[in-house]
Amino acid sequence: MARTMSVLTRLRRICLALPDTEETLTWGEPHFRVANKIFCGCGDEKGRTVVGFKLEREHAHVVVQDPRFRPTPYVGHKGWVSMDAAGIRDWDEVKALVLESYGLIAP
Repeated sequence: MARTMSVLTRLRRICLALPDTEETLTWGEPHFRVANKIFCGCGDEKGRTVVGFKLEREHAHVVVQDPRFRPTPYVGHKGWVSMDAAGIRDWDEVKALVLESYGLIAP
């Protein structure tokens, strides 16, 4: 739980700095929205902290070749990927993924 909170704290700084964003509790976990649409989420999956983003489909296909990533259940076919937060090496990488996702979702 402590790991999830530290990841969530850093993710909040990135997501909530973007225009017109808000944090909501969705499916019992924190998600970030713009225009009432989710662009990023953070939660616990089988005891591991994960961060989810929507990416261009081609980019998502490339990213999931990295073992830190996998298609998100139910929406992976739409470009959503989940990243194992234990694999975060560089928060600039996470920020770039959040920005891509935000750009795809924001009006």
